[in-house]
Amino acid sequence: MALGAILVTQGLLSDSQLETARIEQLRAGERLEQTLARLGIASNEQVLRALADELALPFVRLDETEIDEAAVRLVPPRLVFRLRMLPLRIENDRLLVATSDPLRLDSFDQLRVAAGMPIELLIAEDHDIGAQIRARYGVAGDVLEALEAADEHGTAQDSRAEGAEVDDASEASVVRLVNDLLFEAIRERATDIHIEPYEHELHVRYRIDGVMSNAGVPAAIHRFRHAITSRLKIMANLNIAEKRRPQDGRITLRHRPNGQKLQEYDLRLSVIPMLYGEGVVLRILAKDAVMVGLDELGFPPGLLKDWSALVARPHGIVLVTGPTGSGKSTTLYASLKQIVNGDVKAITVEDPVEYNVPGVNQIQVNHQVGLDFAAGLRAILRHDPDIIMIGEIRDGETANAAVQASLTGHLVLSTLHTNDAAGAATRLLDMGIEPFLVASTVEGVLAQRLLRRVCRACATLREPLPEEVQAGFTGGSDGLVAHAVGCRECRNSGYRGRIGCYELLLFDEDVRNEVMRRSSSSRICEAARAAGNFTSLRDSAATLVAARMTTAGEALSSVKIY
Repeated sequence: MALGAILVTQGLLSDSQLETARIEQLRAGERLEQTLARLGIASNEQVLRALADELALPFVRLDETEIDEAAVRLVPPRLVFRLRMLPLRIENDRLLVATSDPLRLDSFDQLRVAAGMPIELLIAEDHDIGAQIRARYGVAGDVLEALEAADEHGTAQDSRAEGAEVDDASEASVVRLVNDLLFEAIRERATDIHIEPYEHELHVRYRIDGVMSNAGVPAAIHRFRHAITSRLKIMANLNIAEKRRPQDGRITLRHRPNGQKLQEYDLRLSVIPMLYGEGVVLRILAKDAVMVGLDELGFPPGLLKDWSALVARPHGIVLVTGPTGSGKSTTLYASLKQIVNGDVKAITVEDPVEYNVPGVNQIQVNHQVGLDFAAGLRAILRHDPDIIMIGEIRDGETANAAVQASLTGHLVLSTLHTNDAAGAATRLLDMGIEPFLVASTVEGVLAQRLLRRVCRACATLREPLPEEVQAGFTGGSDGLVAHAVGCRECRNSGYRGRIGCYELLLFDEDVRNEVMRRSSSSRICEAARAAGNFTSLRDSAATLVAARMTTAGEALSSVKIY
């Protein structure tokens, strides 16, 4: 009996829903249960439970199931990865095996022969099975097993000759190994991949929700570090023979993460020579992420109104500040999306251009030919723009060019690396901009952080600690704050996703006077607070803690207290 017919028999689907799902399945080229989940007709768990009832098989959650490592070792990793079936334990001289597709009868014969004993099926979600396989065999464990076997038969993985490296990097196993590392990072919502060579090991780590996490690759990956680096260079059209200088490139990757629609990803590759090889970092950018609007960034209603009015002004400088990875570029892109229309011309100078924005002319910085932020900004002014976005104000020359552009009637959006909003004024003064120019051109500064959002599946409540109470993170009306526990949904971190924490400093008369006097950032904050229209990062974080969207510990570690 086919899966669709079983689901109709079980009452989970109607005939018309099945017909709709079948048409969409053929169009998308995916499994039926993936289509049903994507269309919102039935979740994977509902499908599998209905299937389990029809076949009289138990449905299990693998994080709540006993798994015997001796049983796991009975089956070769290559077979486990290929069949997506996980040996669990031996009971009554039978091997209990978890599968998400019990209708693949040919697969069970292969597994029975490999294990040398009868098998008994249990049904589990494919996501759970994949996570358990990666936890026990490592990411791409089957590929590494095949590579090790080839290496023992004479494959020269450590060859330094360019021709040999091209051959190694082009081998099907190496291509799949690199793809598995990239796809796993996307599956885990990573923003960066770090490949770090050491004398006797190769570390592969993902940055997830701003925190570094071990990718869980087998130790044998160290033997193929040169082939991995060469493969990534080939994908980015870089020179694989150059190992003495840093190189930068980009890779375009198409992937369907977790059964969703096909997406295109832009990977920014940076390769730097290190003591024991070349270190590699890839920044993962989803090309459709730019489509978020300002109302989707988590701005409080009052702050959203003020910021929208700020970026709609005809001229002046509007800045977004914060550390690397705090979402500054995303905020600027969302702002551009809101204000750019057919009546205005917008040009950007970026290093690098992170996303392609419809209706915006974007310029890529190229230091090799002398096109830096300052040079690009000077050239932009001859193209009659209304709105200018500069990727970052890094030096006095760029700052001065931005000031001159705003004085001649342009709206200038840019980012700056400071700890808080008030620090932007003192930073511009340190760059050599005269106080009266800063006071007359800067209209407002938004400081932001990204705090990890507490996982709703496992969060509990607790009393705040004394240091959290002292910082003002006292929780909701009952005085309790969220506590991150950890579960399978959040990779046992207690957090899943991130939420913005914002501080907006509007340059009113009092703030401008403090800038003219070259006052400290704390004095500027006091003047803004006295005017009654300033909310600090700490106040914003305290609101998120009280709403139990994040934890007091996360807020305390991420936001400066002043």
